[in-house]
Amino acid sequence: VQLVESGGGLVQPGESLRLSCVASGFTFEDYTMFWLRQRPGKGLEWVSYVHRYGRDKVYADSVKGRFTIHRANNNSTVDLQMTDLQPEDTAVYYCAKQRTSFTFSTRFSPAALGARGQGTQVVVSS
Repeated sequence: VQLVESGGGLVQPGESLRLSCVASGFTFEDYTMFWLRQRPGKGLEWVSYVHRYGRDKVYADSVKGRFTIHRANNNSTVDLQMTDLQPEDTAVYYCAKQRTSFTFSTRFSPAALGARGQGTQVVVSS
């Protein structure tokens, strides 16, 4: 399993970024995919996740209305479009796969997480 994130960088408050994750080594379309983040000095938190067919998407309250998750099964990619970024969005962002295939829940559980990538850094600062 390999998950490679890209797209991070330094932006000013109110600006946008699009993160991408390219997956390989497993049957991508069989798995729910997640975006997670780890803010400085904090633990890992979930941001958003998407059903294997892309039809159901769940967002953490802290990003709802600002972030959009999208997957493209033909390319084995999952993206996170982030708008109106704020300093509190500063974090290392990771994509991760569901631990087990063909499962999805609208209630997040840490036990659902499987492998994740190395992360991409996002810094929001004026």
